[in-house]
Parts: sequence; structure tokens; C-alpha cells
Amino acid sequence: MVTTLPYGSWPSPITAAQLATGGTRLGGARLVGDAVWWQEGIATEGGRQAIMRSAGPVGLPAPGSAAEESAEPVTVLPAPFNARSRVHEYGGASWTAVPGSGPSPLIVFVNFEDQRVYSLREGEEPRPLTPVGPEVASAQGPSLRWAEPTAVTPPGGEVEVWWVCEDHTVDPAGAAGPSAPAIERSVVAVPLDGSAAEDPTALRRVTPASRFVAGARPSPDGSRVAWISWEHPQMPWDGTQLHVAPLIAGRAGEGETVAGGEDVSVLQPEWLDDEHLMFVSDASGWWNPWVWSADGDTRQVLELDQEFAGALWALGTTWYQVLDARTALVRHGRAATSLSLLRIDTGELTALECPLTQIATAQRRDDGLLLLAGASPTQFAALYTARLDLDGAPALSQPSVLRSSRTDAPDPGVLPVGEPIEVPLPDGGVVHAILHRPHQEGIAGREGDLPPVIAQVHGGPTSHVPPVLSLPVAYYTSRGLGVVVVNYGGSTGYGRTYRNRLRGQWGVVDVQDTVAVMEHLVAQGLADGNRLAIEGGSAGGWTTLACLTRTDTFAAGVSSFGVAELERFRADTHDFESRYIDGLVGPYPERRDLYVERAPLSHVDELEVPVLLLQGEEDRIVPPSQSELFRDALAAKGIPHAYLLFAGEQHGFRQASTIIRATEAALSFYGQVLGFSPACVPVLELERG
Repeated sequence: MVTTLPYGSWPSPITAAQLATGGTRLGGARLVGDAVWWQEGIATEGGRQAIMRSAGPVGLPAPGSAAEESAEPVTVLPAPFNARSRVHEYGGASWTAVPGSGPSPLIVFVNFEDQRVYSLREGEEPRPLTPVGPEVASAQGPSLRWAEPTAVTPPGGEVEVWWVCEDHTVDPAGAAGPSAPAIERSVVAVPLDGSAAEDPTALRRVTPASRFVAGARPSPDGSRVAWISWEHPQMPWDGTQLHVAPLIAGRAGEGETVAGGEDVSVLQPEWLDDEHLMFVSDASGWWNPWVWSADGDTRQVLELDQEFAGALWALGTTWYQVLDARTALVRHGRAATSLSLLRIDTGELTALECPLTQIATAQRRDDGLLLLAGASPTQFAALYTARLDLDGAPALSQPSVLRSSRTDAPDPGVLPVGEPIEVPLPDGGVVHAILHRPHQEGIAGREGDLPPVIAQVHGGPTSHVPPVLSLPVAYYTSRGLGVVVVNYGGSTGYGRTYRNRLRGQWGVVDVQDTVAVMEHLVAQGLADGNRLAIEGGSAGGWTTLACLTRTDTFAAGVSSFGVAELERFRADTHDFESRYIDGLVGPYPERRDLYVERAPLSHVDELEVPVLLLQGEEDRIVPPSQSELFRDALAAKGIPHAYLLFAGEQHGFRQASTIIRATEAALSFYGQVLGFSPACVPVLELERG
């Protein structure tokens, strides 16, 4: 029997508390010896990133069988230590295990609070390896920061760990202007004996300083080093340079740039042997694998209209694993991810049957054990193990869950399945989106009614949302609200041409694409055209506010730490993105007219609908001033609004109390504006002046 209720008012077993504390943020997974290690974000501890390991050795499942279910994992990193980097503010890889360090591996990690590197053996107290950085006002926190550790053993030397070091103590005379503070980055070797903790001269710079560096790799024989770099105003998806140099006494000698440029993005160099280096380049219009040879030859391994890499937002992100000089395990696709074996010498690609559509990690152990981290339209993000046999025809066993991000997954009857859609554009192109219809078994909307639909626009904006199961989406759809995730022009996953649609057009193309998707849903009878809402965070907040102020499509919007204007934002934001807007809008001050004209803050007079603003008090990427400028403009015009400022939060909410409050506030807000009565949430009070 089916009960009919107004859309939006359906009772749901999915609560905001479940979103905040029932799940676990998993990341940084890797095979260490015979165990699996990873990071978990603990919302009840302020979002602390703990280092975990499997309870015991993880064995290889027998052919045709699934891996055994893992026992409860062990927390290796004790509180209050928090393995999280602040390089680029977004951080990235923040820990690694030192190979050959014994049955209890030596771990090195960067601690969020002081940004010092520490070493740790399980059961012992962490020991600092890097010095305390001098206090520098412009750093807005520790002035020496570390990310992307790589354990290196020089020929005949002691093992050390190379890190990307972000140094805020550079002479400001070298700065490029107020929006580009004096900061430089280089790859630095950190000794494991602790000598550099008190003596900074014990640190050794491996690569020359650049504005940005990443991906340093020594060749197997230690004779060369490869790395990538880029300078303002490029972002790593715009253009990077791949360098190869002789490694002399542990430092890069005078080398050469072997690939990349201002308009070619090169990522993840990995040595195949002492003479050949694999990397990913979008020179063909798609991030595809290439190989550089020491004899000067550079060749594309295969040319395929698929992406073999993505946007380098977090340092240490990798997209493939070299198995031997001729074979690599690669992840590729268009938005959704496939897993394949690549013959590097021939370009032959052999697909592996894998049920995951988003794969963040794929690492194979020599005995054939495969570690996967990913999700699918029917499975929440999790760590998996499987057997990958390479003898004869490659064969991948059915992956088995080692650690799920959700141990409290609700009944499948309340979970939506995303439907990828392509919405035609007048110019002949398409917009990519994922539609999640209202869904709960046993409940339907009233006959003749159409559901409210919320457009979700991702941040970045050079990013994308894959077609995977999401409990925050289910929070809405199980209550009778539709959700459509818009991968507007500029999103990754669809080639460089699609990414470049946003160049110079931020605030135009993203708005037009989002509106096109909503108009399509209304025309197809899938959404109530009078009850459309929009939400997004960071750059998604910009698009949210731009859609609200520049179109009459939406009845309400929720902006989380969104960009509201560009001139102050350019001066206040962090170094990594301080010149991002050059490519998205135009150079400043030459195109100041566009900075003013595109800003949602400039068009509040055209706004007629309520807005909810959510903001972290300690956000350095999109400071509170952005939300507060927009709040003040709303108040001056008398537009119903609410502004919630969360103490202790940075860019993206991590604390359980914040997630609960923000989630329930958004639902109450939508109910008041879109005309439904959500069950069991506190009423959000809106201001009008």
C-alpha cells in the first residue's frame, strides 16, 4: 500500500545527526606491509584526522572467494594529534609509512595545529622532525607547512622523507602584489633522526623554489629527479611544467623542462625505470598517459577521449600505479571511473570488471591483493580489498568491504539512484547533470503535484560530482524533494574543451548551464517550476548567489561559504587561488569592470527571494567577510534571510554540531519558502532587516 503525502513532508529515517556522526570520512588509504592503513575524520572530535590500520594482516582471498570481513580497526594516531596539512589551505597527503622500518612501521605525519612533521611508532608518543616556523603575520597560522611525503633512500645513504614545504617567511620584496603574498614552495628532505626539529639547517632543499611544486620522484638508481611546477596565474589544471634534473648530492642539478607549459597540464610523473618516465598530460585535449625517455623522445601512450587524471586540488593525489616497466594500473573515464590495465609499450587497455563508479585509490600488492577506495550509485564510499591476478588473462575478484564510510546505512528503500542526464544547449553542446528523484518505498506525492527540486552546484569550480550514492542527497529525496547535481561547463571529467567553457565566463556559463538543467526538468514534468531551489558551497556558493541575483528561476537559495564579490575576495583569499580568477574572469585591474559586473553583490537590487548563508568563522579560503557583505545587502533591502556563523570551522564543515545545525536549518528554510512542512526539525528564524 502506498501513502500519498505532500512532497517535502515525508517522514524519513535519515536524520541530520546521522549525517554528522553516523558516517566516517575515509582517505589516504594505502598498503603498509601486510596491513591496510588509512585516515578517518572523526566528527565528534572536531573533525580530527586520525591514522588507522586494519586489526591484523590482510590476506589474499582464495580464487573465486571474497575477502574476509575485517575486525574493528586500530587507531594509531592518538588524540589530540590531527594528520592534516595546510599547504595550499586544502592540504593533501599528510602522512606516509617509512619502508623497511620494522614490524611496527615508522609513520611520519604533519600535525594540523602546528604544521610540524612528526614521526610515530604505534604505542609511542609522536616526535617532532621539523622546526617551529617563525611567526609571520601574513601566514594566518604556522609559517612552515608540509604536504605530500615521499620516503626516499639515497644510494648508500639513510632513508629520509621528501615533503613539499610551503614557506611563508620569504622576503616580501619578492611578492607579486597584495593579492600574492611572498610565499615559495620547494621539495625539502627531512631527516628521520629528529635533528631538524631544533636545527633548520638539517633540512635540505631538493628542488629549486617555485611558486608551486608537486610530484617529486627520484629515479630508481637515484641519478635523476622529476617534479612538476607552475606559477601564478596558472592553476595546475591550466598549465604545469615537468622537470627532469640530475640528482647531485641530494639536490636537483641544472635540468630541463621536458613537457607541459602554460596551456598544457602535466600531472603525476612516475619512473618506469632509470631511463623512462611516465606522466599524464592533456596536450591532446584529454588527460592521457605519456612517456618521456632519457634519449629525448616523448610519446603519447594512447589517445582516448577519456580522462586518466583530474584536478590537482590536493597534493599527493595519484591516478595510476606503475606495476612494472611495461604495465600500469590506471583509473579513467568521463566523470564515472573505470579500472584498467595499461600496456605502456603498446597502449593496449584491458578493462577490469569493477562495480565502483568512483575510485579514489587503486593499489596492488605484489601477491595480487588489490586495495580500492571508492563508491557507486548503490554503495557508499568504502575501502575494499580484492584479488587481481595478472597471470594469463587479468582477472579481478568481487571487491569485499574492508571499512565502510557508513556502518549505519539506511534501508535501500529510502535511497535514490542517480540518473546521469545530458541537457542540450542552444549552441549544440550539452550540460552534464545527475538527477535524483524523490524516493521512499511506500510513499508518493499527491496526484497532480510536482516535486520541489534543489539544484546542487559543486565547488571548485574546476571539479565535478561523480554518479555515486550520497546520504546528504538521500536526506532530501527521502523527504520528497528532488535533487539535481549540475556538472556545469568548467567541470572536470569531460575533457579540456568542456573545462575551458568557463574560462573568462565564471558567473555566466555556470549560471546559464544550471538554469538550462532546471528548465529541462520543468519541461519534462519532473519539477515544479514555482518551487525550485539552489545550493552550493565555495565556488558553488558563488554560482548559487549569481543564479539568485541574475535569474528568476529559483524561489530560494542556500550559500555555504560562498564567494559574493571578487575585488575584496582576491585580496583576502589564500595564495593558491589568489590568481585563479584571472582565468575565470580576467586579469585585474585591467578587467575590473567584469569583477564588479559579475559579482552577485552588485545585483542584490535584482534579488527578490530568501537566502540562507552558512559560514565557517576560521575560513581562510572564502573568509566570513564574503557572506557578511551579502548579508548586509540583504538586510538593507529587507529580503528574508538568515546568516549562521560557525565557530571553529574552516572551509567545509567538520564538526558534528555544525553539520547538524546547518542541515536542519537548510531543510527548515526550504520548507518555509517552498511551502511544505518538514518533520522534526527546529524552525529557522528568518530576518527581514
